[in-house]
Amino acid sequence: MAGRVPPGRLRRRLVVAFVLVAGVSAGVLAGGSYLMLRQARFDGSLQRAAADARYQLVLAGQFLPLTDARRADLLASFEGNGRHVLLVAGDTAASNPRYAPTPGRDLRAAVTAGQLGYQRSPDGARPHLLVVGGRIPGSTAELYVVTVEDDLVDGLRQLRTALLVGWAAVLLLAAGVGNALARRTLEPVGRASRAARAVAEGLLDTRLPVHGRDEFSAWAASFNEMAEALETKIEALSRARARERRFTADVAHELRTPVTALVAAASLLAEQLDSLPADARRAAELLVTDVVRLRRLVEELMEISRLDAGREALSVRPVDVVALLGGIVDARGWTGRVTVAGDATPVDTDPRRLERVLANLVSNAVEHGGGAVRAEVRRTDGSVIVEVSDQGPGIPAAHLPYVFDRFYKVDPSRTGPGSGLGLAIARENARLLGGRLGVRSETGRGTLFRLDLPVQPSGGDR
Repeated sequence: MAGRVPPGRLRRRLVVAFVLVAGVSAGVLAGGSYLMLRQARFDGSLQRAAADARYQLVLAGQFLPLTDARRADLLASFEGNGRHVLLVAGDTAASNPRYAPTPGRDLRAAVTAGQLGYQRSPDGARPHLLVVGGRIPGSTAELYVVTVEDDLVDGLRQLRTALLVGWAAVLLLAAGVGNALARRTLEPVGRASRAARAVAEGLLDTRLPVHGRDEFSAWAASFNEMAEALETKIEALSRARARERRFTADVAHELRTPVTALVAAASLLAEQLDSLPADARRAAELLVTDVVRLRRLVEELMEISRLDAGREALSVRPVDVVALLGGIVDARGWTGRVTVAGDATPVDTDPRRLERVLANLVSNAVEHGGGAVRAEVRRTDGSVIVEVSDQGPGIPAAHLPYVFDRFYKVDPSRTGPGSGLGLAIARENARLLGGRLGVRSETGRGTLFRLDLPVQPSGGDR
């Protein structure tokens, strides 16, 4: 029973769930780590820039008072030391025009109030600048120190790219691991499914391997116990059914000779009924009737035993179903009670087997249905449908699944000519012809038997 489980919805759902859990977890962890690190890097850069700006403001106080020459010296001095600054003293002057951002309103307001303020370039701007400014001690002039954060932003961008690549790798790894775990987890389910299907197809010796002591092993052991018990019961039922069939065949064979003699004697007795006294005539009539019923029972037992043994051969030739039905009705004297409807409908089948099926259906409707009986024939694509309906009391729904069982009678106390084998024989003959026999009934409204017969036989002569 080894083999791979074909991918299915459950496995896909497990893999997707595993990937989602891993992806969300890794994404939250990576995103949170990135945001915390980004904030920490920016905060550290701001703290360093603020400390440097305070120091530079103190140094700028050495250039007071700010004449034009001193302003130029201040800007040149800062630029020479690698510091990009903006000096606002009436007008704005930059030590390096390339790094000369315009201070924003919030930054100017903070500096005007005598505080140290800062601003950053928007995300995506190049170069990325951090501006920290304040008033030069002892003056109303404002000095803004510009820090280039391109390296910091590039480092954060590389970190973000690495985290995204790592997150994608985690998703791929999670998909692979999830698929492997799902396949390994569902493999016992797949084996159990295949084993159940094999048992359903009749392979009763199918068993599941038991490894370890986990839940699946306990499940497999329980399945094996069930399969073994089922195999044992079915074998016992098969042996009982074989004994039943053998008993039926033996009884029919043993009764055939004495019943033949009884029928001959009953025939002679039937010819002398008029000459018998009145009190003896009634007993003789009952005897003749019961002998006829016994002969019919033995004949049906013989037929059904031959069907069980598979010794019934088919002789296929064209048959007109409507004409065959009309002949059955005329031969049995049912002309006034049974209506045959339908156009000439030829079909290739065994006329003797088909006659047996149709005669049993019509006989059942006449004997037990009551009222008018209608036999209708019609043809569809590839099949001929024969429906025999009556207007009798109908069959209760609880009995419908068993009407084709042997010796089954809807009313067990009913005494009549039937043996309970007619519909069973009809069904077996219908199967032999490749057809299907079904029943539909409603209490108080009658019963309808339907025979679906293929136009061309499936097996030909046998």
